[in-house]
Amino acid sequence: MANSNAHLNQVVKQYLHYLTYNKRYSSNTIDAYRRDIERLIDTLERLGHDTWADTQSDTIRAAMIAARKTNLAPKSIQRILSSWRSFFTYLLQQHLVKHNPVAGIQAPKAPHKLPNSLDPDQINQVLSAPIDSDDPMAIRDQAMVELTYSCGLRLAELASLNVFDIDITDASLIVTGKGNKTRQLPIGRKAIVAITSWLQQRPQLKCLDANALFINHRGHRLGVRGIQMRMANMSAHHGQHIHPHMLRHSFASHLLQSSGDLRAVQELLGHSNISTTQVYTHLDYQHLAKVYDLAHPRASADTDPPASSSAYSSVQTKAQLKEKINHD
Repeated sequence: MANSNAHLNQVVKQYLHYLTYNKRYSSNTIDAYRRDIERLIDTLERLGHDTWADTQSDTIRAAMIAARKTNLAPKSIQRILSSWRSFFTYLLQQHLVKHNPVAGIQAPKAPHKLPNSLDPDQINQVLSAPIDSDDPMAIRDQAMVELTYSCGLRLAELASLNVFDIDITDASLIVTGKGNKTRQLPIGRKAIVAITSWLQQRPQLKCLDANALFINHRGHRLGVRGIQMRMANMSAHHGQHIHPHMLRHSFASHLLQSSGDLRAVQELLGHSNISTTQVYTHLDYQHLAKVYDLAHPRASADTDPPASSSAYSSVQTKAQLKEKINHD
C-alpha cells in the first residue's frame, strides 16, 4: 500500500507542478487543489485501488459521501468535485487514464445566497470616523479599508500589493488577480488621501520588505490573516463587522446601482466570466424592490392610504424619495 500511495502522490505532484508553472495558479489555489485531491486519495486507499486508472464513478461517489460526512457545505462539495474533474482531465491528456470518472457526476445544489454587503451609510460610519493620527498602524488600516472599497480588491490582491503598483499622480494601481492576470484600476480621491498618509508614515517604520505596500509592526508584509483581523478590529469599534470580501461586494453593488453597467463592473472586479458578476444584479434588484415598495401606489399591503399620508400627493415625500435613491 505504501508503494501505491507513492505512485498516487507522484502523479499529484506532477499535476500541481503543471498548475504552478503552466497555468500559473496562485499558491492558495494550488493548496486548495492539493487538499481536494488528498480527499480522493484517502478513498482510493480505503477501497484498495493502486492507480488513478482504477478510479470509477462509484469511487467518486464514495469520496463525495465521505466529504459530506465531514459536514462540508454543498458549495464546498461543488468546488471539490470541480477540482477532481479538472485533475482527471489532465490525466486524460497525459494518457494516465482512459476516461474521466467525474464526468456526469452531479454536485449537490447549494442554496442561493447573496453576498453580504453594506449600505453607503454603514461604510461611511467606519471610514469617516476619526483615527489616531499618531498611530501608524491606524493610518495603515484606514488606507487598507479605503483602498479595498475604492477598487473592489480581493483579499489576496490587497495583501500582494507593492509600493510600485500605486501611481498617486495618475490615481491608479496595477493589481495582479487570479491566474496572474493584471488589471489597472482607478483609485478614488479619499483612498488616495489615505494611501498618501500611509506612505508618509511607512518610511519611519522598520521595514524588512522594501516592496510590500502594507507591512506589520515587525516590518514584514502584512498577510491575509493579519488584514482580516485588523479590519475586524477597526470596524468593531464602530459597531460594524467588516471584512475585505464584504467591502468588495459593497463596491460592486454600489457601482451597479449607480451605473447599471454590468460589463464595467465585471472588468473592475477582474471576473473572467460575466456570469460571476451577475450575482450583483440580484443585489441591485433588492435595492430596486425597496424603492418600488416606497414609490408604487399599490405596492404596499395598504392599497388605499389616507390622502394625508399618500406619497404621491406630497411633493416633499417625492423629493425625499429622490434624495434616498441618489444617496443609495
